[in-house]
Amino acid sequence: MRRLRIILWCMVAVAAALFALFYYQLNQPKNDFVTSAMVGQPLPQFALEPASADRPGLATADFKTGEPQLLNLFGSWCIPCRIEAPQLEALERQGARITGVALRDTPEDVAQFLELYGNPFTRIGRDDLSETQFALGASGVPETFVIDGAGRITYQHIGPIAPGDVPVILAELRKAGSGS
Repeated sequence: MRRLRIILWCMVAVAAALFALFYYQLNQPKNDFVTSAMVGQPLPQFALEPASADRPGLATADFKTGEPQLLNLFGSWCIPCRIEAPQLEALERQGARITGVALRDTPEDVAQFLELYGNPFTRIGRDDLSETQFALGASGVPETFVIDGAGRITYQHIGPIAPGDVPVILAELRKAGSGS
């Protein structure tokens, strides 16, 4: 009987300790921003074949133009990519130069996606094995990077671009262009 009582009290103590740990963790300040180890780093080396018949492929050298630009990772199969398409077009209308990387996609599916949702891209590379995606430190799609004119990543937006994100991304693009 005594042994059963000790076991019961140990279980209560473990449960109380877990409850206290959970309570403590839930009351910590929330941080929604995911920091990227690639921000501030040069783009990794890549050379991608065209993902679309009407746009050239994409390589690291295409970012060393002296002008900042956006690099958007997307997939025709990606529902959030469809949702962010109007924001990419809004960014293009406001002067953003946008390049894309189509992940695990076929040229036919990319063409259909661009026809349905618009094509703000100046170049689109095809990353069939997600090698460039992983080299960029991207965990999913969509993700958008601001690249300065020297080919250095200055900002990373994880997830679909919402209408409220457009001014932030434009500001980051301007900042990348000013060398700040």
